[in-house]
Amino acid sequence: MSQCAYPEDAGYLKCDVDDASETHEESLGEEAFDTVNSSIVSGESVRFFVHVNLQVQPSQAAESELPDGCGLLHTSRKYLKLKNFEEEIRAHRDLDGFLDRASIILNETATSLDDVLRAMLLRLVHKPDNTEPDCNVDLLMAVLFTDAGTPMEGKAVHLLSDTIQGVTATVTGVQYQQSWLCIICTSKSLLKRHVCISRLVRPQNWGENCCEVRFVILVLAPPKMKSTKTATEVGRTFATMFLDITFRQKLLKTRTEEEFKEALVHQRQLLTVMDQGPNPSLKNYSISSICVQKSHQPLQHKDFFPVGKGIREDFARRFPVYSLDFTDGIIGKNKAVGKFITTTLFLYFACLLPTIAFGSLNDEITYGAIDVQKTIAGQSIGGLLYALFSGQPLVVLLTTAPLALYTHVIRGICDDYELDFNTFYAWTGLWNSFFLALYALFNFSLIMSLFKRSTEEIIALFISMTFVLDAVKGTVKIFQKYYGISHGNHNADHISVLSLLGLGTSLNTSFHTALNTSLLANPPELTSVSSRSAEHPSRETAVLSLLIMLGTLWLSYTLYQFKKSPYLHPYMREILSDCALPISVLTFSLISSYGFREIKMSKFRYNPSESLFKIAEMQSLSLGAIGSAMGLGFLLSMLFFIEQNLVAALANAPENRLVKGTAYHWDLLLVAVINTGLSLFGMPWIHAAYPHSPLHVRALAVVEERVENGHIYETIVNVWETRLTTLGASILVGFSLLLLPVPLQWIPKPVLYGLFLYIALTSIDANQLFERMALLLKDQASYPPTHYIRRVPQRKIHYFTGLQVLQLLLLCAFGMSPLPYMKMIFPLIMMAMIPIRYKLLPRIIEAKYLDAMDAEH
Repeated sequence: MSQCAYPEDAGYLKCDVDDASETHEESLGEEAFDTVNSSIVSGESVRFFVHVNLQVQPSQAAESELPDGCGLLHTSRKYLKLKNFEEEIRAHRDLDGFLDRASIILNETATSLDDVLRAMLLRLVHKPDNTEPDCNVDLLMAVLFTDAGTPMEGKAVHLLSDTIQGVTATVTGVQYQQSWLCIICTSKSLLKRHVCISRLVRPQNWGENCCEVRFVILVLAPPKMKSTKTATEVGRTFATMFLDITFRQKLLKTRTEEEFKEALVHQRQLLTVMDQGPNPSLKNYSISSICVQKSHQPLQHKDFFPVGKGIREDFARRFPVYSLDFTDGIIGKNKAVGKFITTTLFLYFACLLPTIAFGSLNDEITYGAIDVQKTIAGQSIGGLLYALFSGQPLVVLLTTAPLALYTHVIRGICDDYELDFNTFYAWTGLWNSFFLALYALFNFSLIMSLFKRSTEEIIALFISMTFVLDAVKGTVKIFQKYYGISHGNHNADHISVLSLLGLGTSLNTSFHTALNTSLLANPPELTSVSSRSAEHPSRETAVLSLLIMLGTLWLSYTLYQFKKSPYLHPYMREILSDCALPISVLTFSLISSYGFREIKMSKFRYNPSESLFKIAEMQSLSLGAIGSAMGLGFLLSMLFFIEQNLVAALANAPENRLVKGTAYHWDLLLVAVINTGLSLFGMPWIHAAYPHSPLHVRALAVVEERVENGHIYETIVNVWETRLTTLGASILVGFSLLLLPVPLQWIPKPVLYGLFLYIALTSIDANQLFERMALLLKDQASYPPTHYIRRVPQRKIHYFTGLQVLQLLLLCAFGMSPLPYMKMIFPLIMMAMIPIRYKLLPRIIEAKYLDAMDAEH
């Protein structure tokens, strides 16, 4: 007789049971023997688990030394979640597929497990519509048991290899459901999945924990299947149904296959209703897997009052843990000083390089009114204030490409109407801060709750795309100038600032747009001067630039992934991964500056400031000019409002597991205060930057690799929520004023282009839109077992991805437009994505599928 015994300390997965199941179970005739000691099962929990036995055979030499041909048996158990019939579409499709090709044996008279399984396999093989030409019953029988291929003739342990069985946890231990057994098997000889259910004429005793078996479910599948179509997943579907004792009792009373199928369909309907929420009418059934999704109440007018409510709540939430922002990771058992140092270095380079680039750009478009020194000083001061007083210090503030665009528009208005630039710039900034303060006081940040995850990821991927695009554009321009692809009048390369700004993008492209404009606008002025050879086409410069860019990308990304390699100590791997950015920048800057001295590379534009802290003359403007500044300030405030809250939401995403709370309203008010000072002193404005803020969170995270259905994925365990990294990086940026112009001018443009590619590559790691776009190129067997793969039909997933791509193209049409004034209305385009998500998309895809793809897990 085949053994089906399992030790008592088996693992299990919880699923709540109604207290009324005890009396109901005692009245079910033969099913009363379903579990051992069933009288003490009620009121507890019903579970089921996978049981895997793997026999490891000794070598022949070792076997000869052991008595009676002893071997080793590896037993493994794991928890399985109950199938959610309301959310997981594959549950219904598994059952539909079984009903279409039903293999049901209603009155099996065989008594041994081997005979029962052989009869089930023969039923599958001899079906009229059998599509398995290579199916061999003897081969499949061998795979089902642990003694497959054993050299120990007649002495092998004859146990089932892979089973799913229901258990119930009680105060006295684990009790097995004895009346059913699900056996799963994978074989390379199979082409499709098959399910056969056999109902025995009378209960059979097949060993410990299998004493009263009436139902056997056999699931066969090929080894390479989509993660939601594996043998285990199909077995989980039917095991969830058979877990209900009432359902099994109904199956015992069926007389025909049609009645049996009707019972299966009825059970599916019950499970679907139960998964939607608690229902008093279903209290007599023994299982429930309830998943109630949180319903977000629509915003109402009263949510924006009283004035300052959001700021007070933010302050009350964050102030009690303020001191911990300085001591966590420094004082106590769990220290993270090394991680803080490496993250500070990463932030320093990630902030300093775009700061210099935008300073060079602003120096050009404002004729020296805002230069590199002022940009670095403003970045340092603003970063320090935000690190000390913000509610979410993990957010990183930077000046960005859209802000440079507004600065250019202000410069043009001042030139056209003969206005003082510093004064008009200051008034625009003050109006911007005024509107931001109003948004914070009236709790307007609540509007950002309307931005779904899919919308945020469209914008995030748009930014990542522009990093790649501008790195490519910059490299192409270098080849056009130095490789001789296009020659002509030098003025052809002396592009106006307006057209160069059109090459950039509009949303937080902190590095790339500035460098694509400032560094490429006036090549002769940006070169190291005094060397006429650098002003003429030189193929060596072009080829070296390409190699430096690719080398920077290769080294930085290799070091970033080095933590996954088996080399060196884990602590050293983590340090190298955290320092990937500074190591690659310094390495290839030195290679370019010292290894190839004879090849001249372009340098940053730098003009020293006459005075860093000079307040604008606010009284010199007329009322009409001040009114014009108010209009620009309002458009600017919309950009600030969306980007500050959007980036903060990405940093506070649930998968980052931040625990100290959010402070959207308070941080928005603080950004308004900081930019008030920057406006008065003629320094560039700053706001939350993407992808620097999410990457900062990632750098401070403790990450673990986990495996699910053969797929490896990373999950954040916790994040060190500290102010020390942004504080240290801002201080270092301030000290960088002492490094101008040398040695900072030694960093060549190709290194920065390589940095763009690195930033883009690392920022799309957790972008679901990018992951779903990649699914179009993947084999279904390689699909990851994500929540949307389980809950949404594959066709709907691809429809949704296509609609997101269309929205992405809409953003590109405005964000990459050569017309600056189109970019100024870019915030309105982002706001228009809210009605698209709530009004248009539900007409194409069911709302439940949209919500599933917007869910976190």
